[in-house]
Amino acid sequence: MNRKMRDMMAQAQKMQSGMVRAQEELAAATVEGTSGGGMVTAVVNGQGELQGIRISPDAVDPSDVEMLEDLVLAAVQDAVGKSRELAHEKMQGLGIPSGLGDLF
Repeated sequence: MNRKMRDMMAQAQKMQSGMVRAQEELAAATVEGTSGGGMVTAVVNGQGELQGIRISPDAVDPSDVEMLEDLVLAAVQDAVGKSRELAHEKMQGLGIPSGLGDLF
């Protein structure tokens, strides 16, 4: 095997190792999304999985359940967006082209 091929294989192994490490870090990382001025908070890990929701008692109005549903949805969407940004930053740090990092 020539030197160029060995270098290329070593670089691929290094990138694979970096991706495994980044995926582990993303699984352990959490981000929070909020809505309603912090009345609803959604916690999502770096892999986009919902970990929890906190709802302020002030957000609970039995006569307006629809508003609470909207606040929960907005908080989850905010948290998932932040999770995607975090994953994108991790993958860019590994030199993975934009778009490919979204696969992980």
